[in-house]
Amino acid sequence: MPIAVIMQRRTPTHRWADESWAAVGIVRDGGDLAPVQTLSESLDRDHYLVSGLELELYPDENDGYFENFMAPESKVFVLWRMQDGRAMPVRASVSYVEGTRMFDSGENADGVAMPPEVQAWLQAYLQAHYQPKPRRGRQHG
Repeated sequence: MPIAVIMQRRTPTHRWADESWAAVGIVRDGGDLAPVQTLSESLDRDHYLVSGLELELYPDENDGYFENFMAPESKVFVLWRMQDGRAMPVRASVSYVEGTRMFDSGENADGVAMPPEVQAWLQAYLQAHYQPKPRRGRQHG
């Protein structure tokens, strides 16, 4: 599923930081979006839309997709890097396991609320491809 990420630059009130960056939203990309598009600008906060990413689903991540889907608030996990003075998303995933790897990697990552359209797409995939592992009884050694 092609997506675009809404990125935010904020000027914090903290004296040790000049600015902070975060992924704050996801929209579906119909293919007609500019690579980078300014949505709003102000002295303390900017929002821009970055297109060109895709959510891909892999069978070996099915448990992570299911765990994320069943969470109280499903997320799209976005890994981003600074490029030319701007935070640019480089990868996105709907797998809870992959999201955890992003956070543990030490790189910049955010979890943003999963839009209903992405949630419906993930649900259809899980219904077609996910089989929970059978529970095993207690193991006695």
